[in-house]
Amino acid sequence: MHASDEQHNDMKRELGLLDATMLVAGSMIGSGIFIVSSDIVRNVGSAGWLIFIWVLTGVITIIAALSYGELSSMFPRAGGQYVYLREAYNRFVAFLYGWSLFMVIQAGTIAAVGVAFAKFASYIFPVLSDGNILWNLGIVKINAAQLVSITTIVVLTWVNARGVKNGKVIQTVFTIVKILSLGGLIVMGLFGAFNADIWAANWSTAWEAVRWDVSSGTAAPIAGAALFAGIVSAMVGSLFSSDAWNNVTFIAGEIRNPRKNIGMSLFLGTLIVTIVYVSANLMYVATLSMETIAAAPADRVAVVAAQAIFGEVGTLVIAVMIMISTFGCNNGLILAGARVYYTMAKDGLFFKRAGELNRFEVPGWGLWAQCIWTSVLCLTGRYGDLLNYVIFVVLIFYALTITGVFILRRKLPDAERPYKAVGYPVLPALYVVAAFTICVGLLIYQPTFTWPGLIIVLLGIPVYYLWNKKEGAASDSR
Repeated sequence: MHASDEQHNDMKRELGLLDATMLVAGSMIGSGIFIVSSDIVRNVGSAGWLIFIWVLTGVITIIAALSYGELSSMFPRAGGQYVYLREAYNRFVAFLYGWSLFMVIQAGTIAAVGVAFAKFASYIFPVLSDGNILWNLGIVKINAAQLVSITTIVVLTWVNARGVKNGKVIQTVFTIVKILSLGGLIVMGLFGAFNADIWAANWSTAWEAVRWDVSSGTAAPIAGAALFAGIVSAMVGSLFSSDAWNNVTFIAGEIRNPRKNIGMSLFLGTLIVTIVYVSANLMYVATLSMETIAAAPADRVAVVAAQAIFGEVGTLVIAVMIMISTFGCNNGLILAGARVYYTMAKDGLFFKRAGELNRFEVPGWGLWAQCIWTSVLCLTGRYGDLLNYVIFVVLIFYALTITGVFILRRKLPDAERPYKAVGYPVLPALYVVAAFTICVGLLIYQPTFTWPGLIIVLLGIPVYYLWNKKEGAASDSR
C-alpha cells in the first residue's frame, strides 16, 4: 500500500452516517434542478423523454455510487477518488484528476453555484444583480453578484477552516431544509396546483420526441441519430445537476466507520436526490405545458412553476429556496475539495503547505488556496464555460475509476473488501459503457464542450513532470 497512506490519520473522525449522507445529497442539489429542465425539453421535447432523461441520469449515478462503495471500503482515507485512481493505475493518472479537480471541476462548480446564489438573491435585493457594475477595469467588469458570490465563498471557507464540526452542522441543516422545501414545492404542484388538462396534453404525446425552436414557437420531430444527439445534449445539464456525489469520498479521513458509512451514504444520498429530481420534473409536467417549460425566461422553469402554484409570490419562494440550496451545496463542495489537495501534497504532487493541518485539524491552507482560485474564476466570468467543458472530462474520470474496480480485483485479489460493488461485474460494466457512449456522443455532437475539456486535462501533463522533478530533487537533497 502507498507509503503516505500508512501514516497515522491526524484528522478527527467527526462525521456519522447522517452527516455523510447529507454531504452527498447537499453537494448534488444546487441550482440545476430549478433550471436545466428547460434545456432538456428543447432538446427532446416531450414529457416522456424529459422524465426518461432524469431517470436514466439517476440510475447511472446510483450505479456509479454503488461501485464507488467497494473502492471506499478498500481505501477509507482522505482523497477518495484521487486515491482510487492512484491505486488502480498510477500517480500520473491520479494527478491529472486532481489537477482537473482543482483547476476546473471543483473550483468552477463552486464559482458557478456562488454566482447562482447571488443572482437569485437579487430577486429580493435588486442592488445585488450582475447588472450592477461596481468597477469597470477595462478587461474585467466587477459587478455586485460577483462580490456577493465571493463573500459567501470566503465565509464558508472561514467556517470550514475552523473545524469539520462547523461545516457538518451547516451541511446537515441546510440539506434537510432544502430537501423539505423542494418536497413541499413538489407536493403543492402535484396536488395543490395540478392541472388535469395540461397533464393530459403533455402525456398524450409523451414519446413524440421533438426539438423546440423557442424563437418561432415550433417543434420539429426528431428520430434516429437526431434523437441520440438530443439525448446526449440534454444529459449535459442533468449529469451536472447530479454531480458531486463523489465528494464524500474526499473526506473519508473524517468519517466514523468509513468502510461502512461511505458506501451507505453514497447509495442513500444518490437515491434521495434521484427521487427528488424525478418528482420535481413530474411537478413541472403537471403544472406547465412542454412549450412553457422550453421557453421559460432564462431557463428558470422552477420560477414559472412556482408562479403557477403560488402566484407572483412564487418568484420570491423560489429565490429563497435556491439561496438555501446553493449555500448548502457550496458548503459541501468547499469542505470536501481541500482533502484531495491534502493527499496530493502528501504525495509530493501539490504545494507542500496543502498537506498540513491547521490547529483545528483540517487542511486550512488547501481550503484558502481553493478559495482564492475560485474567487478568480468568479471575477473572470468564465466559470460557466469551464463547467460546460468538463462534463466530458468528469465522465471519463468516473468511467476510469469504476474500471479500477475490475483492475483492483485482479491486482489486489486478497485485499479486504468489507463492501463489494452491487451487481458486479454487470452493473459497473454497464456504467462504463454508458459513460463512454455519452462521451462519444459529446465528441460528435457537442465538440465545443469536449475538446477544451481535453486541453485542460492535457495541460496537466507538463505540470505533473515539473512536480515529479521537484519531488525527486527534494528527495535527493534529503
